[in-house]
Amino acid sequence: MNYTYFGKTGLEVSKICLGTMTFGNEADEAMSFALMDHAASLGINFFDCAHNYNKGLTEEIVGRWLKPHRNEYIIATKVYFPYGGGRNDQGLSRRNIIASLERSLKRLQTEYVDILYLHHWDENCCLESSLSAVNTLMEAGKVHYLGISNFAAWQIATAQGICSRKGYEPVSCIQPMYSLVKRQAEVELLPLAAYEGMAVFPYNVIGAGLLTGKYLEGKEGRLTETEMYRQRYDNPQYVEVTRRFIDYASKHAYSPAALAAAWVLAHPTVTAPIIGARNLEQFQDTLGCLDINLSGEERDALSALSPEPPHATDREPLEAMKARGW
Repeated sequence: MNYTYFGKTGLEVSKICLGTMTFGNEADEAMSFALMDHAASLGINFFDCAHNYNKGLTEEIVGRWLKPHRNEYIIATKVYFPYGGGRNDQGLSRRNIIASLERSLKRLQTEYVDILYLHHWDENCCLESSLSAVNTLMEAGKVHYLGISNFAAWQIATAQGICSRKGYEPVSCIQPMYSLVKRQAEVELLPLAAYEGMAVFPYNVIGAGLLTGKYLEGKEGRLTETEMYRQRYDNPQYVEVTRRFIDYASKHAYSPAALAAAWVLAHPTVTAPIIGARNLEQFQDTLGCLDINLSGEERDALSALSPEPPHATDREPLEAMKARGW
């Protein structure tokens, strides 16, 4: 296993982060333990959870496995989405952030988490109040680093500005959706992370299984089982990109899942992609990305299989302007 630095924190994390969202649902506890055992045997030292995954069962499973060797692993969890059914058991209010983290610590059987992500923008809450709550948890030693997921770039930049002005610990990492069919992160999120020195841990790197090609064969998976994912990837263009991608993978004798993850991993701003699985076969297949060293030309060829998102200002890149002359 290769390791890399987690942004500017000084910590080293494995180049793969184990995603745990299937734990307690598609993967029962025995399979979840097998997946964590296998990850550990490979040197993966970074696990990603969320307080709402499978109504808290995911964190309970991770906690039972983690307890004997807590200090060997970097653990992330998240707060925002509803949990518990109470009217105020959701969002980024100070009340919910602190209460949710306390519940997560109990389920994970740990005194701290390494990363607490704000899992989604809360339009009904003052961001400064949310960041103050995280700062309180940091000062208590219950959270070590602040992460943000599913925010727009301007929202992350606003959070970073508040942290700087108030003397809070900065945003250390972001967790965007990123794959060959979902490239919006390239427009502003990845450049922001590079400029600020934030770590980047992308999720959905194989497009909820779309880029494996299994849905082209009529097989089952998240896109057929979960309405959220069906809507997220309900775009005929994504199907065409997948067909081109599967053809490329076949011609070059790559596993599609491994190649899709390798494309994400090869982006210079990406720290470690989050890889989850329902079983060991899926996990081992995608982990083949570690054996694929894409050259710049190969990554460009793969990128050309999908539409490139427009520049953030909708102007041509500076290099093109220079080439044609002012």
